[in-house]
Amino acid sequence: MNTYRHIVFRRIASVVLSAVAMMWAAITLAFLAVHIAPGDPVTAIMGESSDPSLRARIEQDWGLDRPLVVQYGRHLARLLHGDLGYSYVRGEPVTDILFGEQLRTSAQLAGFALLISVVLAPLLAVLTAGRRDVFSRSVATAEIVVASAPPFWTGLILIWVFAFTMKVLPVTAGNEFQRLILPAVTLALPIAAVLAQVMREGIERALEQPFALTARARGIGATRLRLRHGLRHSLIPAATLAGWAVSGLLTGTVVIEEVFGRAGVGRVTVEAVTYSDVPVVLGVALLTAAVYLTVTVIVDIAYLWIDPRLREAAA
Repeated sequence: MNTYRHIVFRRIASVVLSAVAMMWAAITLAFLAVHIAPGDPVTAIMGESSDPSLRARIEQDWGLDRPLVVQYGRHLARLLHGDLGYSYVRGEPVTDILFGEQLRTSAQLAGFALLISVVLAPLLAVLTAGRRDVFSRSVATAEIVVASAPPFWTGLILIWVFAFTMKVLPVTAGNEFQRLILPAVTLALPIAAVLAQVMREGIERALEQPFALTARARGIGATRLRLRHGLRHSLIPAATLAGWAVSGLLTGTVVIEEVFGRAGVGRVTVEAVTYSDVPVVLGVALLTAAVYLTVTVIVDIAYLWIDPRLREAAA
């Protein structure tokens, strides 16, 4: 047990150090990107005014007249104190903008979409793995179509079918459950389609292994064999995609919230980019990187539980 704890602690320390380095790299790249991109935040703050004295005063007040290196150093210093700065456009602390009602709305949407994905993907993989019938081929074709289609196109199709034609689900924004179904399904389908393809391949590889042949010889049923032996072996490639899936949920909310008119972090991001609201853009980039790296750390540690061979290799 002590050896196992030592392995886990060493793995956690290594992964956390890597995550800190990647977080610094993400912050630096985001800072450079928003300052290189076209657009002038001072113009956004001034609005309709073109008074040169007002421009100079705004640049001085916000520290935009300082060299870029100085602005970068001040940005890092603020982050170390948990300060994300103030929005140029809204005049509010970025933490209040990101971690208020907008984050709750986006978290509801992303969480429900994640739940749909983790239920739908294994279900499709188990039902179709190792089969070459019409049902499995139809599911595989539908997965390719959904995974390759733009999310806004999928959303518009679902709106047309379920809201306008069948009239069973509302399309207007809101936090009620029925108003969450269509945007969550739109966000979940491409991720579930990719995960199902990866898990199906993992299950089929497991079914070709000697232990699966032995299990069949003992009389175990096909469905039980997929659930008990195949599904566990498909978790490693699926877990590898977890970081991509979470980042897909976060970036996907930008499009989905625009399509369904929901007020979340996605719409805040669009507004911040449109008006060159640098502190908010950097705050969103930091939030996205933090969530992505947290999931990556959890998945990397989970490998030790999923695959005992990794524990033996690390010992």
